[in-house]
Amino acid sequence: MREKIWTKDFIFVCLSNFFVSLNFYILATAFPLYVKDILNGNAQQMGLAITIYSLGIVLIRPFSGQWVDRFGNKKMALVGLGIFLIASISYFGAMGIVLFLVIRFIHGMGYALASTATNTIASSLIPISRQGEGVGYFSMFMSLAMVIGPAFGLFLWQDKNITVLLLSACIISILSLLFAIALKASQQKQNTAEIVRTTKPTKKKMHFSDFIELKALPIALLAFLLAFSYSSLSGFLASFTAEINQTQVASLFFVVFALMIVVFRPIVGKAFDKYKEHYLYYPSILLFGVGLLTLSQSHSGKMVLFSALLMGIGYGALFSCFQALTVKLSPIHRRGIATATFLLFFDLGYGVGSYFMGLIASFINYSTMYAIAGIITFMSVVLYYLFHHRPQAKQSIQKQDQHAI
Repeated sequence: MREKIWTKDFIFVCLSNFFVSLNFYILATAFPLYVKDILNGNAQQMGLAITIYSLGIVLIRPFSGQWVDRFGNKKMALVGLGIFLIASISYFGAMGIVLFLVIRFIHGMGYALASTATNTIASSLIPISRQGEGVGYFSMFMSLAMVIGPAFGLFLWQDKNITVLLLSACIISILSLLFAIALKASQQKQNTAEIVRTTKPTKKKMHFSDFIELKALPIALLAFLLAFSYSSLSGFLASFTAEINQTQVASLFFVVFALMIVVFRPIVGKAFDKYKEHYLYYPSILLFGVGLLTLSQSHSGKMVLFSALLMGIGYGALFSCFQALTVKLSPIHRRGIATATFLLFFDLGYGVGSYFMGLIASFINYSTMYAIAGIITFMSVVLYYLFHHRPQAKQSIQKQDQHAI
């Protein structure tokens, strides 16, 4: 009999992570437009609204994995979501750009802690035999937030009403916290006890490995490049479609993107458990890269939506593949740190990408920006082969030789 994935706790943690990610991507789309429309900022300053948030994430993410492994999953989830909710409420009192950016920074810190904890809880609830499928379902919720969030953010900002936008963000934050509270404490205590039994004694000196899981690093670097390219979509698609006089397809783009993730995610998860990850990675990275290049040359709504179809399939497979690999390659007692490593590099890529993509758009144009994002995507194939595919192939050959002996 196959072990169950869809337990009550797994559903709750999926929904908690969905809502916290939805808040993130709604504001990641709407706040750059707020900077542009209300504060009269340029493309570079639009990117800064995302980059400051990502900086808060990056600074806390290395510690978040250690705290989750040391103090427990649920406790850290509640602390992170509490900070996240307080930051969402605090935007109502942000009357100037400096205070606004300070709150963005704190908001990012809360997100880093909450998302690390919820990701670690999810991986602990998934049976080992169905890890790829389970992580695929969990990451589907996050991916849906990534694509529904921007569309919802554009919808909420269409009247340029900051009160409606922030009220929606607060309600979503409360929902995320409530689902985390509903998780069974006994399950989390059991996980924490397991970690205590298997973890080495605390070291007096801090080491690099206390914050970064080295076995997850190659995949984390690939996640950095994926997020770097993806940042060009959530932050600047609305401005690009306006530039080519196709404003009406901006929201529909993310709907198509999300639909492709939902349709193909169950297939992707099962394929990961049954076949080697290489069979998923190469076709997926090709689809995502071709989608970005197609978008860069788009002058009609149909072309924009076709690129969304290609990228939705590719991105959905890549993200879940990377997340499942991170868990698979890392020791069980370091899942928190491994998850934090993966998310750290993904968030760093998203934040750095938002800033540099904004620079490219401000100095050249959005079309060139998407072409460069596509080229970066294809360049990541070399890193995948050198740092993951080839080492895995060598290990497989060595195991065969040892078995033959």
